[in-house]
Amino acid sequence: MADQYSMQDPVTQYPKLDIPEQRQDEPGLDSKLEPKADHGEETYRGSGRLEGRKALITGADSGIGAAVAIAFAREGADVAMGYLPAEEEDAQSIVKQIEAAGRKAVTLPGDISDEAFCQELVETAARELDGLDIVVNNAGRQLFCEDILELSSEQWRATFETNIFAMFYISKAAIPLMPKGATIINTASIQAYQPSESLLDYASTKGAIVAFTHGLGKQLAPKGIRVNAVAPGPIWTPLQPSFGQPMEKLTEFGQQAPIGRAGQPAELAPAYVFLASQESSYITGEVIGVTGGQHLP
Repeated sequence: MADQYSMQDPVTQYPKLDIPEQRQDEPGLDSKLEPKADHGEETYRGSGRLEGRKALITGADSGIGAAVAIAFAREGADVAMGYLPAEEEDAQSIVKQIEAAGRKAVTLPGDISDEAFCQELVETAARELDGLDIVVNNAGRQLFCEDILELSSEQWRATFETNIFAMFYISKAAIPLMPKGATIINTASIQAYQPSESLLDYASTKGAIVAFTHGLGKQLAPKGIRVNAVAPGPIWTPLQPSFGQPMEKLTEFGQQAPIGRAGQPAELAPAYVFLASQESSYITGEVIGVTGGQHLP
């Protein structure tokens, strides 16, 4: 088990993954992922940096969202979790982690591509948590397609509806409920800057997320609400085997990064904690890359 607190070689902090050929139906489950990902269950130690805060996290059942939910809870925040109904099994495992940290977990299954559900998601989260001061727009859809002539209009539309339309719906619903000092954190991607040829629709949405973050950060700064983003590189999550990567790229996933391996969700969580905490009070409209060395512009 990796130790995230002792100084060590980041190349060997986690092993280079031996990834077997595998496929899951979209959206994919952490419980079926081989090898298993680390969300910080055994490694993340909190220090009260988010004591009393109230967070809504989309895609909180697995992958990056799950790691962020665990970290936020261990830092003292109550957490409302958005996720698809098909991901209930994964969600319940994260509920146990949140409750073990002594914090409240609120489960809110549904489809964020639907504007009405996004509004309901925000309203219910704020009601059940008795407030809302952190929103993490993390849920995403990624399906590879190697030829634009084979990329259907339906897939293009669905990817945008999940990845960027929902971010607009959720942010718009949440902002009137958020006090000064609140934060919005969006999940962008290295794909916004270095798009893969097989992820045209996904990379396009991530580019839009970067622009959305820059613009909304400026717009909300006078209101005392900060907006930032984290841009992950190759992180091992269920998104990858559920048709997020071609098989030949899946089994070699992450090895092209300068650090030489895929990242783990647990390695993303501290960036979200930092952006949610008052420690980042003078940072807004920014994107933090967690990419294994594939630098952002």
